[in-house]
Amino acid sequence: MRIGLVTVMTSLSIGATIAEAAGVLTIGRREDSTTFDPIKTAQNIDLWVFANVYDVLIRVDKTGTKLEPGLAESWEVSPDGLTYTLKLRDAKFSDGSDLTAEDVIFSLTRIRDDEGSLWADPFKVMESVEAPDPKTVTIKLKQPTAPFLATLAFPIASILSKKGFETLGAEKYAETPIGSGAFTITEWRRGDRVILQKNPNFWQADRVSLDGIEWISVPDDNTRMLNVQAGQLDTAIFVPFSRVAELQKDPNLTVHLDPSTREDHLLINHEKGALAKKEVRQALDMAIDEQAVVDTVTFGYGEVANSYVPKGALYYYADNLKRPYDPEKAKQMLADAGASDLTLNYVVRAGDEIVEQTAVLLQQQLSKAGVTVNIQKVDPSQEWDMLVAGDYDVGVNYWTNDILDPDQKTTFVVGHDANMNYMTRYNNEKVKDLVAAARVEMDPAKREQMYIEIQKTAKEDVNWIDLYYSPFINVSRKNIENFYQNPLGRFFLEDVVKN
Repeated sequence: MRIGLVTVMTSLSIGATIAEAAGVLTIGRREDSTTFDPIKTAQNIDLWVFANVYDVLIRVDKTGTKLEPGLAESWEVSPDGLTYTLKLRDAKFSDGSDLTAEDVIFSLTRIRDDEGSLWADPFKVMESVEAPDPKTVTIKLKQPTAPFLATLAFPIASILSKKGFETLGAEKYAETPIGSGAFTITEWRRGDRVILQKNPNFWQADRVSLDGIEWISVPDDNTRMLNVQAGQLDTAIFVPFSRVAELQKDPNLTVHLDPSTREDHLLINHEKGALAKKEVRQALDMAIDEQAVVDTVTFGYGEVANSYVPKGALYYYADNLKRPYDPEKAKQMLADAGASDLTLNYVVRAGDEIVEQTAVLLQQQLSKAGVTVNIQKVDPSQEWDMLVAGDYDVGVNYWTNDILDPDQKTTFVVGHDANMNYMTRYNNEKVKDLVAAARVEMDPAKREQMYIEIQKTAKEDVNWIDLYYSPFINVSRKNIENFYQNPLGRFFLEDVVKN
């Protein structure tokens, strides 16, 4: 979904044992993990590791466009759309125990019922989850729900070991879980790295070439890139746009520009003074030159965004409004709205090259419309809490889709009050009702029209300011094959070969 809550400021120390372990893939990333309990996080930095430690009933394929069998080798949906029957394959957990329908019941109902679950809402539609036999799961819904299969493919719907969880307890399980994925966690050195080893009990163990993986926290972008160039890391993610051309010239490296569902945007706190007025938000959108942001910040690797739905995703509305860049008109609109002396507190994650550069550029652009922007650099560990508390006026963030269906992002961004519409405090009751209706509309054509209307209204209201879409940019050494991230962010590490 978004970047991690915490950036751990630690120096990188890569031991000789890693260099000597030919079958261990090292991946440099900014942040450390926060938890391995799937229902307790909404962070990409966690979800992207989960995907190769746990397995899910239904998977998203490499293209990021289709569902395919996972732990469920097949499934059927009743004609009324209320009953889902899933047949489980023969699979085991990393401790060698059999994975059964009871584990599925435990995992899915825990998402729905646990007080600490961040993802209860999409699963409240489940009326019951039952096991006619150890290899069959029957899920009955309260009402037909179009995105339900896609939701089962979300990493937070990973299947946990019921016995293992009850034996270890929630806290211990969240540190060293018993999973059913390609790899299992052997050690989590907080602030440094997560160490994984091949899971011999994985039902596709023959597919896995690597002996293990080490996700290593290297917060500084420049240091992370230098470590890959020096051969101290096999791979690194979150390559800055400014480094792509240079890294592409290095004969020892491969730069990956993988299609993504990433959309960067400027959050606006609708409860802060003049920002409550739609006309003020529209003026801010008109005062921002998104193409200049793409050219300057993304070095042309991005593309101007015109919707919260990413380009290429299901029901993306290509003809959605793109306001022209017109600072003079924006200035007049602000004056007409009684906000000609507008001053904004812009919260910025310190140390993030792209975020800092974007802030300076937007500050310059908005000044042409008479808007004063005060940039407040904060430690990344503080930023999220400030957004949640509403202690900001504007701030850049990003989102990557977690499921194929647009319902999840739409619900969180414009259709649900519980999370304050992703901290913007945007509130449009008609949109909220339309989001709920689109979730249960089973006719794809009618559903598409609903999402088009939602996208048009969100743009008219300026729930936030869409900035740009961009690919996932990662880098690997030439001896690494099949290092790939699909549009929803999943790394297919079970297919990686280290020569």
